[in-house]
Amino acid sequence: MYNKQHRPQIRPPPRLPPGAQQPALPSSSTRPTYSFPEASPYTFQVAPAEEYEPLGNPWDNLAGPPALPPKPGHIRPRSISQSTPYSNPTVPQIAFPEPQIQRSSSHLQSGRPQQRLSHHHSRSDLNRPRPEVQNSLHVHQNPSVASFASSYVTGADNYSYDGYEDYSPATEKGLPELSLESDEGLKSFQAGKLPEVDQAWHKLVPESAREALGKQEVQRQSVIFEVIKSELEYVADLEAVADVYIQPLREANPPILAEPALSLFIQEVFGNFQEILSHHKKMLDALLARQREQHPLLQSVADIILDTTLKFNFRSAYETYVKHYPLAESHHRSQLKQNRAYEKFIFSNADDPRIRKRDLVTFLSRPVTRLPRLNLLLETTLKMTETEHGHPDMETLPIILGILKDTIKSTQPGIEAAESKVKFWQLCESLVYQKGEIIDMDLYDESRSLVYTGGVMRRSKSETGLTEKWTDLSAALLDNYFILTTEEKRPNGHIKRLLVSRPMPLSFLRLGEFDGPAENRKEKNEDRSLLDSFRSQTIPVYPFTIYHAANRSTRRYTLYVTTHTVRKKWKNAFDDAIGVHKVRQEANMWFSPHMLTDGFFRTPRLQNPMLNVSKVTGKIQCATPFTVGGKRYLAVGCGPGVYVGAINSEQYHWALNHRNPIYLAALTTMGPKTFNRLVVHVDTSLYSYSLGIMAQLAQQQARPQNIESSIEKLADDANVAFCRYLHIGNRALLIYGAKRRLTTTMNLHALEAVDSSEQSITPKRSNAAVMRSFRTFGEYGSIPKDAYDAVPLQKSIGICTKEGIVTANPTNLASSSVNIVPDFGDSNNNPPMAALKANVGSQRSLGFVRVDPNELLVIYEELGCYINKHGIPTRKSGFVKWDAKATSYANRNGHVLLFSSDFIEIRNITTGRIVQVIEGTDIRLLYTGPIARKDDPVLVVMKGTKLDQDGQSEKIEELLETEEISVLSPTATAPAMWDEWDMS
Repeated sequence: MYNKQHRPQIRPPPRLPPGAQQPALPSSSTRPTYSFPEASPYTFQVAPAEEYEPLGNPWDNLAGPPALPPKPGHIRPRSISQSTPYSNPTVPQIAFPEPQIQRSSSHLQSGRPQQRLSHHHSRSDLNRPRPEVQNSLHVHQNPSVASFASSYVTGADNYSYDGYEDYSPATEKGLPELSLESDEGLKSFQAGKLPEVDQAWHKLVPESAREALGKQEVQRQSVIFEVIKSELEYVADLEAVADVYIQPLREANPPILAEPALSLFIQEVFGNFQEILSHHKKMLDALLARQREQHPLLQSVADIILDTTLKFNFRSAYETYVKHYPLAESHHRSQLKQNRAYEKFIFSNADDPRIRKRDLVTFLSRPVTRLPRLNLLLETTLKMTETEHGHPDMETLPIILGILKDTIKSTQPGIEAAESKVKFWQLCESLVYQKGEIIDMDLYDESRSLVYTGGVMRRSKSETGLTEKWTDLSAALLDNYFILTTEEKRPNGHIKRLLVSRPMPLSFLRLGEFDGPAENRKEKNEDRSLLDSFRSQTIPVYPFTIYHAANRSTRRYTLYVTTHTVRKKWKNAFDDAIGVHKVRQEANMWFSPHMLTDGFFRTPRLQNPMLNVSKVTGKIQCATPFTVGGKRYLAVGCGPGVYVGAINSEQYHWALNHRNPIYLAALTTMGPKTFNRLVVHVDTSLYSYSLGIMAQLAQQQARPQNIESSIEKLADDANVAFCRYLHIGNRALLIYGAKRRLTTTMNLHALEAVDSSEQSITPKRSNAAVMRSFRTFGEYGSIPKDAYDAVPLQKSIGICTKEGIVTANPTNLASSSVNIVPDFGDSNNNPPMAALKANVGSQRSLGFVRVDPNELLVIYEELGCYINKHGIPTRKSGFVKWDAKATSYANRNGHVLLFSSDFIEIRNITTGRIVQVIEGTDIRLLYTGPIARKDDPVLVVMKGTKLDQDGQSEKIEELLETEEISVLSPTATAPAMWDEWDMS
C-alpha cells in the first residue's frame, strides 16, 4: 500500500496487463439504479450505507514531498516518457464498445457555459513531476493520487528501474497523434460545443490508446469522464434555474407576485439553490482543470470530490434542500393552479434553449437526484479500480461513498415528513365542509401532520332494508382529528373531499374491536356480459370499530379494509397518534386541575352492607371559596347542609342546617368595599350569614349556634327560583328571580351589597332577620315565567329562558325593554339564518360571553352561535357544535369551558377551536365567580379516587389558568454572582 506522505510518479504500462478481456460496462438492467419518476422525483430509495472501517484521510501529513517507500522484492516501472516503443507488435487489438453509463436526465446541447480556465488546486496538484518527465502525449501525472489501475505491473516491484528492459519501442506506436485529437475534442466538450453523440470518453481517445490500456482501465476512464460530464450538465441546469426563473421572477414588471409574498415564494420554492450551485461551481472548475491537465488518462478525481464532500456546509446544504423539496414542489404546483400570471411565466420559459420544454419540477428535483447519481458513478469507479496494487482510490472512494450514503440516508426521514406535509396540504385544500357549521381544526398550525390515510368501506342497509349498501370512503388520521370523506372529481379535474360526518377530535376518539373475523362484501361484475352483471362476487373485508367517547351510540363507526395487514396499520397509527396527542395535551394545558379535597365528601356505594353511614355526605350540590384574614376557605353544600373547612385540607365541619342547598355565594370585597357575607339559596328561600364566623367554625373556634346569630333573610315571602351574585360596573349585585305566592308571573330583583363600614353607622334593630348587609337596588321587573338563570355582561345581564336569552338593564329592571337574543326575525328571508334557527330548535340556552366589543357568543347545550350587539346572528349564521352536551359553562381569558357529565371541553371563544379536553366522571360546575376574571378560580366536582367502607369519594378541583413559560436569557444572572471570582 501507498504511504500517505510519499507517492511515486506513475506512468502507463508498457504493455497490456495479463488476462485482459473484452471491455464491457454493466448495463442499466443489471446494476442498481436510482429511479426518480417525474411525478414524484423525491420518492427514491437508497440502500443504507454499508459498514466500513474508518479510513485515514489521505491528505494528512503532507509536510514532506510525496513519495512511496520502496517495497522489497518489487520492480518499479519506468515512465512512458523514458520508455522505448513497444517491442511486441503482435499484441491483439481490443475493440472498445460504447460505454453503457446511465445517462443524466438533463443533456446539454448548445448553450454550454464557456470553458472554465481557473483551477482550484487541491493537494493532489502539489509536487508535480518536472516538465522534462512529462510525455509528449500530455498525460500529466498527479503524484498525490495514484494513476489508473492498469499502470501497475503484476510482478514483484521494488520501485527500481530494473524492469526497463521489459519495454519495447513498439509500445508507443501510433500514440503521438493522440494529443491533437484529444485536445481538440476536449476543448469542444468543455466549451459545450461537442455534439451529444460524441460526448463520451471513447469518442475522444484513438483506438490505439484504448487498445493499450486494457478493459478495466478503459471502463474506469469512461466512468470518470461521465462523472465530469454529469457535473457539467448539473451546474448548467442550476445556472439555468437562476437565470431563467429566479431572476426574471424578481424583475417581472408587472410583478407576478406582490412583495413580500414574492420573496417568500422564491424562498419556499427555490430554497438554498444558490448555495448548492456555489459548491458545485468550485468542484466543477477543479474537475475541468484536472481533465485539461491529464486527459485522456485521468489518474483520479476522488481527491477533488472528497475535498467538497468533506465540507459540512456542502452536506448541510443538501440536507436542507432535499428535506424541503416536497414542500417546494407543492408551493410551485399550488401557485400554478391559482395564479394565471405565474402559469403564463412558467410556460413562456419552456422555449428557452437551456430549458428545452422541461418542467420546472425537473429542475427543482435535480439536487435531490444528484447525490444518489454521483454515488452510483463513484461505486462503479471503485469497482473498476485495480485492487491488487494499492491504488489510492481504494482508500479515498470508500470515504466519499460513506459520506454520500450517510447524507442521503439522513435526508430520508425529512423527505417522508415533507411528503406527508404535502399530502396533508392537499387534503386541507380539498375539504368541503357541511353548510352552516364552523369547524376550526387548526389545520395550518406548523405542528399539524398527516399520520395515516387510506381507503375504507362502510356498510349500511338499503332503503328497502333487504340488501346491504357499501360506500367507499377516504379516511385520514391527523395528529389531532380523524376525518371521513367521500371523494368527488370536479369538471376541472380537481378532487374534492366532502365530509360525511363531523371530524372526530382525538381527545374524544376511542378504539373498539380490531380483531374481528373477516366478512364478505358482495360486488356485481360490472365489466362482464349482461348475464354476468346480475351475478355477484364476494371479497373478504376486515372490520374495525372506533367511536366518540361522548356519543358512543350515535357516533360509532365500523369501517372495513381489504386486508388484515392494512387493519393492523390503522390500529398502530391510532395507537401512536392518540398516545402522542395525550402527551402533547398534558404538556400544553391551558387550564391545570389542582385538587382541593378528595376523601371527606362521600356518596353511598350500592349494595354495601358494611357502609359507614356516618361518613356519607351525599353528592356535593354547590360550593364557594372565600378568604378571611389572608387564609382561604371553602364552603360546600351537600345533603346534610353546609360544611366549611380550610382549602387543601380534609378537615371540614358542619356549619349550617340547610339540606341540599342550591347555590352558595361568598361576598368578600370589591375594590375598597368589604362585605364578608355568605349567601345561601335553599329551597325557595335566600339567606345571608357572616363569613367571619364561618372561618371561625372552620378553625373550630366557634360553634354552629354562633352562625345563626348573623342570619339575614333576603327574599321576604317570595319563592326564589334562581339566584346569582354578579359584578355590574362598580356594584356587587345579587340578582334573583322569584314568584309571589298565588301568582304565576316571575319578577327579577336586584340587591346591592352594602359596605361593612356603612353597616356600622346603621342603628341595630332587635329583629335579627332584618336585612342590613343588602339593600334593594331599583325596582323589580317582570321576566318570562320559565326563566332559570342570569348571566352578566359589562353593563347588562341576560336572563336565560326557554325562548332564548332576555337582556335587561339591572339598574332599571322595571322599565327595561324585553329583547330576546338571538334575533331570528329575518329567518324567512335568510336561508342560513333559518337553518341556524332550526339547529337551535328547543335547545336550552346557558348564557352568552363577550368575544369582542361588537360580537357575543351565545351558548346552548349542543352548539354556540355568534351575534352582534343588536342580537342578530353574524358569520353568515354559522354555528359551532360542541362534541359533548354541555350543562354549564365558564368564561376565562378568551376561552369558554363547557362542562358535561364526563368532559370539560375548552374552546377558543373567537374561533370555536378545541384547545383542551379534561376527562372525568359525573362532572359538575360548582363555582365560576361573579365576573370572568383571570384571578377568579373555577371549581368543579367529580367522582373521586377513594372507594372503601366509607363510600365513594367526590373530589373538588380548582382549574387554574396556566401561563406560557418564558425563556430566560442566559445573561440574566445575579449582579453579584461572580464578584468573589473578580470576573466583572
